[in-house]
Amino acid sequence: MKKTWIVVLGLLLALLLCVLIAGGVYFINRTGVSGKAATAVPSPTLVVQATPTPAPPAVISGEGKDTETSRLEYVYRNVSPSVVYIFVEYPGIEGAGSGFVWDKDGHIVTNNHVVSEGDQTPNLILVTFKDGTRAKAEIVGRDPQSDLAVIRVDVRSSVLSPVKTGDSDTLEVGQRVEAIGNPFGYEQGWTMTEGIISALGRTLPTVNSPFQIPQVIQTDAAINPGNSGGPLLDDSGRVIGVNSAIKSEVRANAGIGFAIPVNLVKRVVPALITKGKYEHPWVGISAVTLTSDLDEAMGLPADQRGALIVKVVSDSPADKAGLRGSSKEVRIFGMTTDVGGDVITAVDGHAVNRMSDLMVYLEEHKSPGETVNLTILRNGEQKNVPLVLERRPSRVP
Repeated sequence: MKKTWIVVLGLLLALLLCVLIAGGVYFINRTGVSGKAATAVPSPTLVVQATPTPAPPAVISGEGKDTETSRLEYVYRNVSPSVVYIFVEYPGIEGAGSGFVWDKDGHIVTNNHVVSEGDQTPNLILVTFKDGTRAKAEIVGRDPQSDLAVIRVDVRSSVLSPVKTGDSDTLEVGQRVEAIGNPFGYEQGWTMTEGIISALGRTLPTVNSPFQIPQVIQTDAAINPGNSGGPLLDDSGRVIGVNSAIKSEVRANAGIGFAIPVNLVKRVVPALITKGKYEHPWVGISAVTLTSDLDEAMGLPADQRGALIVKVVSDSPADKAGLRGSSKEVRIFGMTTDVGGDVITAVDGHAVNRMSDLMVYLEEHKSPGETVNLTILRNGEQKNVPLVLERRPSRVP
């Protein structure tokens, strides 16, 4: 009997040893340890969850974001299906960028410079969605002067997840933002970066155009080549801008990126969809913001503000309204400066303290064919000048 118990006890000890060895190998494999001695690790605690945690609602909102991490995950999960990778092929040239779904009709918003290379027409525009769906796209409309374009794909409705848009007029410097796109042509796996709004009210020059885009958003969220056309988002995942350009000596992120404000997008895109083009209002002047140095040179009060007209384009609305450009040159801080022209101080009763005030008002409130009333200073005297706006030409005559 004694020998029998010894045998039984030995078998039990052997079985227990096998269980311990097997459990240790499973735990080591699960934690990725290989080729190294394992240290004793306490067994994981078993957590019983009575009911599954409900998924965040499909509608993007500020609810359910308890931590910074969950907030970012929430934005990415909800918006990334709306973002697309755009491959463009020209004769002898290939390019890539980003875009986002505008509506259920297959319209996609991107930058004009993503789908345009000078006067060349792309041989192919290929759009890839996050779920892997790929489709050829056609250009619906382009506006080089706002660097916006709309393309269209024919795919099943379930693939199309339109974005929600915010209000770029309510943005504040320091506000957190996120960018989603495909930098450097990474077709697989969308990239999201985070930062803040670094500045507002910037102006951005456009490609092959003398005109500038007003009210541009500056951000330090990482934007690189290939991010062009992708969305800049607020904390709730609403589009507040279209990433368009960077300031960098090395053609990569240097912490200064620019996005076209969504309120301009909301004006331009519907026109591109219905008409294939967007008509900007045009006055026909080149002007600079009046400064105290210019005030002194022109004999004006040191606190006088406005937009000093430097040049009036021949046969433009400004020319037809009788506005006058600068007529003489002076030296200010060693530089030759034009002075003596009309100074615009108000438009339709709204103060013009700088040139950008006039640009923004016209872009946001006026269309070609409409009349504006300009308040100007001419030789120190105030005058009211009505002016009929025209469609901005592609190039200044």
